[in-house]
Amino acid sequence: MQELGRTRFVDPVIPSSRLRNAPAGYFRFFKELRRYRALGGVAPRKQLYPQLHDWMSESPYDPHYFYQDIWAARHVARFAPERHVDVGSRVDYVGFLTAITQVTFVDIRPLEAQIDGLQSVAGSVLAMPFEDATVTSISCLHVAEHIGLGRYGDPLDPEGTVKAAAELARVLAPGGQLLFSGPVGLPRTCFNAHRIHTPREVVSMFAGLELTQFGGIDDAGDFEVPRDLDDLASARYACGLFRFARS
Repeated sequence: MQELGRTRFVDPVIPSSRLRNAPAGYFRFFKELRRYRALGGVAPRKQLYPQLHDWMSESPYDPHYFYQDIWAARHVARFAPERHVDVGSRVDYVGFLTAITQVTFVDIRPLEAQIDGLQSVAGSVLAMPFEDATVTSISCLHVAEHIGLGRYGDPLDPEGTVKAAAELARVLAPGGQLLFSGPVGLPRTCFNAHRIHTPREVVSMFAGLELTQFGGIDDAGDFEVPRDLDDLASARYACGLFRFARS
């Protein structure tokens, strides 16, 4: 996650790593094109479509999203709710959950996809369309750190993350589970991308709930569950995974 350095204002438009790698990528592209044509392959100039960044020795992945989605999906599968509610998480994760149970997806940007087992509801994590203590299983993954920063068209609010946590806690039913994740480490606000809190700060936002599991992905991309709450307190940009319950 790029937060410091001169490229942080350039990367949102043109990733600097792609610019650096482009010359070598084009050299390889035209070398392979010549070889392909020499083998009898048909590749008209008007149909060329250069792809320069996929030549890798290993499959790339984002450790935060890869591990958190697996962690959360396994909890949903073990819990086996009749319906699971997700608030604003990655839509791939939401779609995959329909293989496990019925899913209601809540977001200020509704998911206009037609798939069995999925209900998409326009709504905000600050004002969810559920009565108090009525949701048995709910997740909100890598979402609350953005609330109130305007990145996704939401109203500006310095207390956005705290208010989102309170709303998630409000709707959780007795005996239910809340799966929550977000950046943890040295606390700061990186406007308008995200906020970072220590793991203990996150737990304090859910004071009325019981923390039943904490894990996470550290700065090196290593996934570990369970972890001690203080393991990631001084990280630069780790991901904390929190499972809460209401007794």
